[in-house]
Amino acid sequence: MPRALSDQTIALVKATVPALERHGPAITEVMYRRLFRNGHIAALFNHANQQSGTQRLALAQAVLAYARNVDNLPALGAAVERIAQKHVGYAILPEHYPFVAEALLGAIGEVLGEAATPEILQAWGEAFWFLADLLIDREAAIRDGIIAQPGGWTDWRRFVIADRQVEAEGIASFLLRPQDGGPVVPHRPGQYLTLRFDAAGLAGVKRNYSISDAPNAEGYRITVKREPQGEASRFLHDRIQVGTVIEATPPAGDFSLAYSPERPLLLLSGGVGLTPFVSMMEVVADRHRDLPVYYVHGTSSPAHHALDAQVRKAAARHGNVLVETFYETGAEDRANPGRITLNWLRANTPLAEADIYLCGPRPFLRHFVTGLRAAGVPADRIHYEFFGPSDEQLAA
Repeated sequence: MPRALSDQTIALVKATVPALERHGPAITEVMYRRLFRNGHIAALFNHANQQSGTQRLALAQAVLAYARNVDNLPALGAAVERIAQKHVGYAILPEHYPFVAEALLGAIGEVLGEAATPEILQAWGEAFWFLADLLIDREAAIRDGIIAQPGGWTDWRRFVIADRQVEAEGIASFLLRPQDGGPVVPHRPGQYLTLRFDAAGLAGVKRNYSISDAPNAEGYRITVKREPQGEASRFLHDRIQVGTVIEATPPAGDFSLAYSPERPLLLLSGGVGLTPFVSMMEVVADRHRDLPVYYVHGTSSPAHHALDAQVRKAAARHGNVLVETFYETGAEDRANPGRITLNWLRANTPLAEADIYLCGPRPFLRHFVTGLRAAGVPADRIHYEFFGPSDEQLAA
């Protein structure tokens, strides 16, 4: 545990909140420009988020949240865990942190000019390293936990595409087996893999994909929608074949089913956001048959509904699962027409008592996360996954 910040450092950092509110995005833009002068450091990042600008905005918001809560760090616990899990996925190591510190402090000085006094920069340096030490300690604990398990590894490991299956229109699954023939550490249902495509011929590209099968020691399956503007998803659909080699770090992510769930479960997904719930359904069917489960999925049409048969088989094996589907067009006998609504959920699921897990497109998550909180569902019962840098803003 790092040494506590002094009262003087806390006061100086909090004094910068108004400046961060005005200049935060400019500071993070300059920070990344400085940071990416180092090609080795630049290669650690997912540059799709850099190109869209969402990463800069997300970091600005995170820096501002840290300044506002520097005297109430428990409020940042969930964010620290999420960042630590991401860092494990992208193979961020302790030796990378000094580069970030130098770039951030340099950016604060460049953007704020004379307002960035030596005292302010010193305080922010201490505050950065306090948070960095928290993250480094947590990341080490996560890696130690992975290595302690059979099949555990750190850094990048080579996998072979052992199978690929078309699951629905524009959606395909890819089965990954270790090239070295060894076992893998079983994932927690809901976690994701971070993939690097250099070995497959797409240099510098990294992406996170939820694991869409039951935890096992042999490999992982991901299920991916082909996005017209998605560099990695187009590459997977158009170029990846059985036998192609890609690289992956161990499963990561704090969005996962509790080890011993005690309340009814409501799993709520939109589009290809169903992928982590396939894994969850397999686990609850095998390990939690006394637990009521409600799985509600919405997608555009039957043609775009992937892995429905697997979900329903798991539900039948469990015996106490309500599976409901909503199709915007072409609804069939066992599906509801239109979109999922909060009113329907109130009438047909135990919102007040359930732990609720959500995954789907940004508008889907924003609607339901904010709607569920407005409906009085406690925040600690709402768990969601979104693959992007701005997920903290979904409930804003």
